[in-house]
Amino acid sequence: MEQAIYQLTNNILKALDDKYLVGGIFCDLTKAFDSVDHDILLGKLEFYGITGSANNVIRSYLKDTYQRVVIRNKFSSTYYSRWNKVMRWVPQGSVLGPLFFLIYVKDLPGVINQISLPTLFVDDTNIIGIHHNPNLFKEKIEEILLKISKWFQANLLTLNFNKTKLIQFSTKLNSDISIFMNYEHNHIENSQSTSFLGLTLDRSLNWQLHIDKICAKLKSGCYILRTLKPSLLMNNLKMIYFSYIHSTITYGIMFWGNSAGSDEVFKLQKRAIRIITNSHSSTSCRNLFKELNILPLQLQYILSLAVYVAKNI
Repeated sequence: MEQAIYQLTNNILKALDDKYLVGGIFCDLTKAFDSVDHDILLGKLEFYGITGSANNVIRSYLKDTYQRVVIRNKFSSTYYSRWNKVMRWVPQGSVLGPLFFLIYVKDLPGVINQISLPTLFVDDTNIIGIHHNPNLFKEKIEEILLKISKWFQANLLTLNFNKTKLIQFSTKLNSDISIFMNYEHNHIENSQSTSFLGLTLDRSLNWQLHIDKICAKLKSGCYILRTLKPSLLMNNLKMIYFSYIHSTITYGIMFWGNSAGSDEVFKLQKRAIRIITNSHSSTSCRNLFKELNILPLQLQYILSLAVYVAKNI
């Protein structure tokens, strides 16, 4: 996850630093896992070297699968649909499902690598297009959309145009270009923000929209802590802290943790710490963090960067 977000944000920021116009197409696929064609997948596996017995095992896993619908009403009556053969699918909620889907879309970047900067993470796909010239920039975005749409059609995947978004990333120094994207009478929304792998990206990458969502979750977490504090021990409150607050703070912190709005998150983290320790609102949290063995926001940010660097050396 972190590698995909890093690749995306790095591509955008580098292009903006080089004074390019930058546009991102964030694709949404309709029933992505349920649309994977078995014959196409098995053919791609064979192309990548998975042949013979290994290919036959996967074939037996995917092929000759049947499903039906069972409905029970409040009168204890049960209705069954006919058994139907499943022609397209990879199992969701399994280890193999995302792996099969990644193999299925692995050749998509080869179609657009020469004209764009694609980032793929399972069924989350985004493509960045850049150019100095405003007119050629529009043409490039249109060309990217045309190529990926044809690839999706050839591989029996359906692009959901209602949820697919186009964002023109910019800085204060960049001028905006009006872009209206249509493909086969389908309009793609020109948006100010979108969600990618659980992070909210805005067109200037200042992370404020994402921080606003974090703060809303942290306020709910603080309310839960305050409500349950009279009934629970400190260790139980710490468990709630790590479940509701720590998990929210640490997700993607290496990207937004040093932004201007991160102070809002830190204030709410300190509020939670004071609730757990039953401290006054004016009490310094320096020793409270040590007492609870919890890292403050900035130290958690540094730790996440260090771990990421260590993993990618």
